[in-house]
Amino acid sequence: MEKNPPPSSPLVLVLAGTGYGQQAPLLWWTDAIARQADCAVVAPRWTVDESAAADPVRFVEHELTSALAGRRPDLVVAKSFGCAALPWALAEGLPGVWLTPVLTDDAVRQALAAADDTHVALGGSADPVWRPELVRGTRARLQTVDQADHRLEVPGDWRASQRLQADVLAVVEERVAAT
Repeated sequence: MEKNPPPSSPLVLVLAGTGYGQQAPLLWWTDAIARQADCAVVAPRWTVDESAAADPVRFVEHELTSALAGRRPDLVVAKSFGCAALPWALAEGLPGVWLTPVLTDDAVRQALAAADDTHVALGGSADPVWRPELVRGTRARLQTVDQADHRLEVPGDWRASQRLQADVLAVVEERVAAT
């Protein structure tokens, strides 16, 4: 039986990627971590069409407005496309865990560059869109996951992938515990 969070529990916003939905390992376990810490979770589901892909920031902000229905999250955890919420989170003063942010996108890169130490971003050393050198000067904590691709997996090695993802989820757990 699923435990309901207390009425005043912290709210964690969990945002999917384009092809990495709420059922994918990192987001599935993020949801479990948050709920076991007595947090409420909002995890909008979306389909990224051409219009959304052309303006991810606008699309994600529109989806968040609808999904949150006036509530304010205490923490944002986003994967890839969902990291288009970074400019919004900074404007709202919300901390975040940004999994594989697309640092080749100007808006995401600029927001992460302006982020403070309430943000952590993780990307794989084998992920072509993880370009931490493009956000020099950020106060956010940047972590490169050795050998990992954009899914934060080691291709062809499920055991190594599982270990790496456990380390990534420990970062998520640490941030959830701080809410």
